[in-house]
Amino acid sequence: MNREIIEWEHSWRAGAVVLALVLGLAAGCKSSQPVRTDQQITTDVQAKIQTESALTGQNIQVTVANGVATLSGSVTDEASRALAGNDSGSISGVKTVVNNLTVQPAQQAVAPVVPPVSQPAQAAPPPRPAPDKHSRHERQHDEQSAPAPPTQQVAQASPPSRVEPPPPPPAPKPVVKQVTLPEGTVVPVRVTETLDSKTAQPNDAFHGSLASDIGTQGVVAIPRGSPVTGRIVNVQEAAHFKGNALISIELTQLTAQGRNLTLVTDAYSKQGAGRGKNTAEKAGGGAALGALIGAIAGGGKGAAIGGLAGGGAGVGVNAATRGEQAVIPTETIVNFTLRSPITVTVTIPPQHTDDNGDTPDPQLQPR
Repeated sequence: MNREIIEWEHSWRAGAVVLALVLGLAAGCKSSQPVRTDQQITTDVQAKIQTESALTGQNIQVTVANGVATLSGSVTDEASRALAGNDSGSISGVKTVVNNLTVQPAQQAVAPVVPPVSQPAQAAPPPRPAPDKHSRHERQHDEQSAPAPPTQQVAQASPPSRVEPPPPPPAPKPVVKQVTLPEGTVVPVRVTETLDSKTAQPNDAFHGSLASDIGTQGVVAIPRGSPVTGRIVNVQEAAHFKGNALISIELTQLTAQGRNLTLVTDAYSKQGAGRGKNTAEKAGGGAALGALIGAIAGGGKGAAIGGLAGGGAGVGVNAATRGEQAVIPTETIVNFTLRSPITVTVTIPPQHTDDNGDTPDPQLQPR
């Protein structure tokens, strides 16, 4: 029994020694493997990615630092992003993979379409063999990296822009000034009502309007049609035997654009036909006719009596009649003269040149 135990112990010890030797050899073989550099790992990762047809032509950059592989750039979908990360982690010496790839859809990465340039018709080229999948990815990559045509050529084809003329200068403002009409200025007035010495009374008012423009030195100060007001200064009705009918008027006020101007003018007088001389002639003629009739009837005494009777008859006829009244009919134009100057505020419009380049005289209008 003891012998069996002793043999078993020797066998166990021999197995333990053999196991230790095997483990030592294995550890020695593992430690003898060379350490890979970051540059070697970077080259292997890039080669692995380039062998993937799904990743061909995609923008993937690889950097390795202390065994940590970092992926940056952009891919077209999530599947490509995951594939690049798995390929990088399968390389010997890669401890960790940092996947910083971004996903950009394929339609955003396509280069802008350039309008075709018209060219003369040419013979159709011979058909080209269908490219394989790898060459198609390379061509797509070349199109993405190809620079867009310069915009200057497109700008040259467009018509030149129209140059807008500068805006016109602002219109000059009108000038306001005062114009004085001196003493002696004629004021023509159209009377708008009939004035009669038979019905008119002193200080009665009458009305009219300016018959023409009034101005000085070639400029209009008061326009035609401005209303005026006057008064009757003196009136004398026709008498029975002698004396002429008389009516005298003058201006007192002129209204221009709502402003009243006080006027001092000379008086205008109108006289009717008198009866003094006409009465004597008719009385003398009646006396001569009566004397002739009396002489035929009764001689000298009859002529004297007839003359007295004829003269009295002539006087009686004229006593029953009057002289003509003084009348100024409506629409009569009467010229009055200023006895005192008046000042009018006028607005001078801005001067402008006509088609011939001349500057016309400004027209002054009452303000």
